[in-house]
Amino acid sequence: MKKLCPECGEKIIGRVDKKFCSDYCRNSFNNKLNKDSKNLIRNINNRLRKNHRILESFPLTDGKTKSTRYKLLDKGFDFEIFTSIYTTKKGTIYYFVYDLGYLPLDNDYYMIVKRE
Repeated sequence: MKKLCPECGEKIIGRVDKKFCSDYCRNSFNNKLNKDSKNLIRNINNRLRKNHRILESFPLTDGKTKSTRYKLLDKGFDFEIFTSIYTTKKGTIYYFVYDLGYLPLDNDYYMIVKRE
């Protein structure tokens, strides 16, 4: 019984347990198989990088600064995408995008901080 390559249908020559006729077919098959999950991860990472660049664009004084929600949204900031949440002993919740975070304040203001 001749084994056929699952990617191109060519006859497989070589070892008994060989599954693909070439490295190209193996890579092509696996890339198609993992395409959806890789796209999801790539899109999330792109959004995280964009959020980080936006937070980084604000000049920090003593590791912090203030901004309005409007300024953040105007630059394209997505408040749904962050890497971690830090809750202080007092119950204050900071949202972090890698090493830069923000704290929601009153009147649509946000404190932007850098984690040391």
